[in-house]
Amino acid sequence: MISAYWKNIKSTFTTSFLGLKTTFRHFREAAVSRKTLSIQDSKYFKQDKGLMTLQYPQESFPVPDNGRYKLHNEIDDCIVCDKCAKICPVDCIDIEPIKATGTFGYTLDGTPKRIHAAKFDIDMGKCCFCGLCTTVCPTECLTMTKSFDFSEYDVDDHNYSFATMTPLEILQKKQELEEFNHEKQQSQTSPKTDITKPKVKVVRPVPKVKKSDSSEEKPSKPKFKPRPMMKRKKKDD
Repeated sequence: MISAYWKNIKSTFTTSFLGLKTTFRHFREAAVSRKTLSIQDSKYFKQDKGLMTLQYPQESFPVPDNGRYKLHNEIDDCIVCDKCAKICPVDCIDIEPIKATGTFGYTLDGTPKRIHAAKFDIDMGKCCFCGLCTTVCPTECLTMTKSFDFSEYDVDDHNYSFATMTPLEILQKKQELEEFNHEKQQSQTSPKTDITKPKVKVVRPVPKVKKSDSSEEKPSKPKFKPRPMMKRKKKDD
């Protein structure tokens, strides 16, 4: 039993030494040959030496261009069509639209803007990063950025607002819309009259019809009397 005891101690030191030797060799190779490669690089999976944990956040792997990360809305190109909020499966997009009385601007692709965005909030705490909202956006103003580290201490801080209208501007736009709708309703109910140009009734001359004299009789049509057919006389034989 004593020999087995010392044999186990020897095996422990031997295996520990071999493990530490492999670890220090890995650190030495990593300090010399470590290179940060993108996962899209063809040599990413072939680089089996010199790999170790990066010193995050000082170092990080490149983020793919088509990654699904934090949402961003370019409010100047937004037409407030509400498609992103309707297609969102978790209802993380909250929009409050105000209709304008006319076209008040254009997006970069030439789409007219007729709706004001009084509120455009995205709750990234609810977002499932499906990317459906970016797909249906007609002006491509809603995109997913490369920002993936946006952790917060409070979950309410994940609610991001992109609307730029002040409370005073929102109140003014609502009043303008109410006045516009009121005037439109009055114009539809009241009769349309033009004050500047008075209507002139045009009297067309009635053509005179010559009355016939009752004393004069109309000439009667000649009557046709058929004549009786004369029998032919038989010739004497």
